[in-house]
Amino acid sequence: MESKMRKGRARPIRAVVGWVRRRSPKVKASLSVIAGMAALVFLRFIVHDHDKLFVVAEAAHALGISVLIYKLIKERTCAGLSLKTQYLTALFLAVRLYCSFVMEYDIHTVLDCATFATTLWVIYMIQFKLKSSYTKEKDNFAIYYVVLPCAILAFTVHPSTTHNLIDRISWAFCVYLEAVSVLPQLRLMQNTKIVEPFTAHYVFALGVSRFLSCAHWVLQVLDTRGRLLTALGHGLWPPLVLLAEIVQTFILADFCYYYVKSVVGGQLVLRLPSGVV
Repeated sequence: MESKMRKGRARPIRAVVGWVRRRSPKVKASLSVIAGMAALVFLRFIVHDHDKLFVVAEAAHALGISVLIYKLIKERTCAGLSLKTQYLTALFLAVRLYCSFVMEYDIHTVLDCATFATTLWVIYMIQFKLKSSYTKEKDNFAIYYVVLPCAILAFTVHPSTTHNLIDRISWAFCVYLEAVSVLPQLRLMQNTKIVEPFTAHYVFALGVSRFLSCAHWVLQVLDTRGRLLTALGHGLWPPLVLLAEIVQTFILADFCYYYVKSVVGGQLVLRLPSGVV
């Protein structure tokens, strides 16, 4: 009886997913923008303290790391995980922690410390303890394609605060690098085409985290009627901060669509079509 009720509730959702799947890429992109705007409006009315969104975003990232820890400890395999994404994550977290200690010290610093420590542990497990299950040939994204442009952009466009130049460039670098740090993981999943459940849960948690972080910044700008942008500095830096948040959200949007579709369809293993990444 319960199974019939669940199927009845899932049928409209599947119909909507099927309708979206048959649309053209241009229509899908428009629908994604509309859905994102609707979600922002919803969050604006139900969350009064928008700073909490940033804390929840970091908590979602920590939840994703917890899924990885479970996978590595219980299943004793790192198949489907990108070591290069973990390297990039550790790098931007290390830089962000440096900036936190020299610029401001708050709850975000504590959360970043915990995430940084667990990321280092994940790197250790993949590189040493579970190396035999690491699909190195599939993890073929050249990370200098993102590290060098982020460094050059950070040197060119950074905050205009009263902090010293190195601190301001470092701050900009971690913002830009975080936006693209998941690209090696997406490339690995595209190469394998099949994503096992725990890896899919981890990447979906990252997608939720990036969306909430983006929502935090967008809603802050709306609430201050643009004054937050001038508080961040002048020139190209304020719009680039928002652009980085939006980019990292849309990078994962396509994967999250297929993840939700897979969950609604009751599939334990996620299969990605060509061209998702």
